[in-house]
This record gives sequence, structure tokens and C-alpha cells, in this order.
Amino acid sequence: MTNKRSGHVLLGINVLVLGYLPAAWKTPLLKKDAFIDPDYWASLGRTAERGTLDALFLADGPLLGNPAHDANPIRLEPTVNWGQVAAATSHVGLVATASSTFNDPFELAERVLSWDHQTGGRAAVNVVTTRGVPAARNFGLPDIPQRDDRYERASEFVDVVRALWASAATGQDVHHHGAFFDIEGRLRVPPSRQGQPVIFQAGGSPQGRALAGRVAEGVFAAELTKEQAIAHYKMVKGLARDHGRSPDDIKILPGLLLSLGSTEEEARRRCDEIHDAGPASYSIGWLSQAIGYDASTLELDAPFPEEVLGPLKNSQTFLGSIGFRESIVAQIRKTRPTVREYLQQTRYTGSGHAGFVGTPEQLADHIEDWFRAGAIDGFNLQPDRLIDGLDVIVDELVPILRKRGLYRHAYETQTLREHFRASAPTAAL
Repeated sequence: MTNKRSGHVLLGINVLVLGYLPAAWKTPLLKKDAFIDPDYWASLGRTAERGTLDALFLADGPLLGNPAHDANPIRLEPTVNWGQVAAATSHVGLVATASSTFNDPFELAERVLSWDHQTGGRAAVNVVTTRGVPAARNFGLPDIPQRDDRYERASEFVDVVRALWASAATGQDVHHHGAFFDIEGRLRVPPSRQGQPVIFQAGGSPQGRALAGRVAEGVFAAELTKEQAIAHYKMVKGLARDHGRSPDDIKILPGLLLSLGSTEEEARRRCDEIHDAGPASYSIGWLSQAIGYDASTLELDAPFPEEVLGPLKNSQTFLGSIGFRESIVAQIRKTRPTVREYLQQTRYTGSGHAGFVGTPEQLADHIEDWFRAGAIDGFNLQPDRLIDGLDVIVDELVPILRKRGLYRHAYETQTLREHFRASAPTAAL
């Protein structure tokens, strides 16, 4: 294990409503209406804060998800939902995903800054461009815009939102007339305690990484191997420096799917039990939408054909995540499994995001290894089932990281931006 860095990692929880596995809802630990139960959400917030975690993430839901491959097809609106959690907490950051394709920048800027004010400077927005024809039709569009158009809009969208947030502090009107938006005015919301809400970016395409390097303060990344993560880390930090920013201005937090147990055998048994309780078609459905190919037509006991692993024929019309697809293809090319073997492996190794199955001690080793190697600033952890998986992170993983000097014992900062700045400086690139 290398020892290039000191200080503490950043830890977020990607709150996939009930957990990242589709059968998470089947546990008797949950009420049948947990996903809309205020007590469930408040409990998640209090548990995260007990572990001095940095942030909770919640995706938006501009369309009804397909339960064939979406573990959480129904979601509450995140900025409203986080208000419930904010009332039960005082330090943990709250990150809401928001679509730059379908939101209006003035309305979103006002909504997020109002929410940021009410939380005392703990708000962040994860800017995504959204994919999927059903989402477009929910907003009166016949089809989703092409990828370049979505990212051009996203770039201008973020600039407008930041200018509007600044107007709350300066009292000066924003005069913006661009390709997508015309703004004459300013926000009447009180300015942010943290300067401005934190901006995350989650796209793994070249356009997404370019946007992150220019404006993002956090990146929700998808990395399957440490080598890929190191390369991505250097690339995005370098893009930030190319824009005159310090590499430490942007924090990289890949997602990590978790199944934890007191022994590795127990963790694997838990992972298998929750997987097996879900629909058999889930893995094939998810893989199909992730790689842009109907995986149900593939021979299960044959390797993936080259036509599936080759470059996208048209990245502009591909409706999946390019970052996820790149990670999946790289993983398949490295191990050359059959389709059946790959679907079995993803239980333990992850698919778009990396997976981890093991003990809290082993997870601490993994986090420390990637952090010391300069692959991450932290992780966005995604428990298989939140109702009991989050407690293991807080009560077992965090104490181990504290003993190793990798995590704080108590909150020393108030706002999300301060949490980020208090983490260790980046290693030299």
C-alpha cells in the first residue's frame, strides 16, 4: 500500500431510496410505505450524522423507472424530500440530483438557494443531463435531445445558476442572453452561508468530464478498477487546472456498491440472498440498458461478441451512461467471461459502479488503498439495503477509519463546502 497522502477521506451515501438491490423492500425491517415515510428519511439522516458522514445523495425522478432494471423506480422530489431530513439533522450535507435538460435555471437556482438557506449551507446540486425518451415526453418533447446539445445546454445552465446565486449576495441583476437562456433579473433569496451551494457532476462522457473540470466541486464517478480510477482522477484534476483552478477545488467520489457482513462468507451470503429474492430478469435488463444492446439475445455460455464491446455506433443517440459503459466494457475485456459468468461476477464486483462484498475491516483496507494511491478523495457508498446496511457503515466502518487516522471523530465544520475543504489536500499530480 502506498502512502502518498494524509488526512481524511470523504464519505457520502447514495440514498437509492431503500437500497441498490431491487429486493431491498422485501425485508421485514421496513414498513410497506417506507419510501414515503417521514420517519424513515429522518432516521437515515440521524444515522448518517451519528457517523459524521459528509453527505447524502438522492437522485431526481423525472420519469417513472422501469422496474425490470431499476431498483428504485419511484422517487420523491429530492430538494423537497431533503427538507424533511434537514429538520432532523444539523451537519450532514444534502445533495440533490437535478436535470439541466428539463429544469428551468431560474426556478432551480431559487429553489436550491432557498433550501440551502434553510439548511444553514448544507445543500448541493448534482447536475445531470438526463437520458431517456419517457423523461422527454413528460416535459412535452417528442424525443431526448442529442448528447452534445444536452451538454451545451448544461454548460450554459450551470453558468446561469451560478450567476443567479451570486446575484443573491450582490443585489445586482443578471443580464444573460445565450443560446438556450435569456435572463434579466436576480434572486431575492438570502445569500448562501457557504458562499454558494456545492455543484456535483456525474457524467462520464468527455463532455461531462470537461464540464466537471470547468465548474464542478464534486464528481460522482463510476470506476471499476484502481488503475482506471487513478487515470480518471488525474484527468479531471488536470482539467480543473487547465481552467485555472486548483486540483483540490474538485473532489472525486466514485460510487461503491456494498454488501457487508461480520465475515466474508456472511457478506457473500447476504449479497446472494438479496439478489436471489429479486426478479431473475433484473441483471439482464440492467446490462441491456447499460451497454445499449439487448443482452437477452446473447448466448449465456459464450463470451461477449466483439460487436457488443466495440465503440458505440452513435454516441449522440446512446441513452445509457457512457461512463458506465466504458467501465463495463473494460471489465469484460480484462477478464473475458461468458455472459453467465459476468452476470454472476457482478454480484460481487459491481457493474457500472464497482462492488464490494466483505467485512468492514476489509472495506476500510480498500478505501485506504485507493485513497493513498491517489485514486479518490472519497467514496459514495451504496448499501445493498439501507435499513440495516447504513448502520454497519456508521457503527463499524467509520470507527476503523478513525483508528487509522483516515476519518474525523466529530464534525469540525458546519457547511458542506467546509466539509470538502477540510479533507486532505490532493497529492501532487
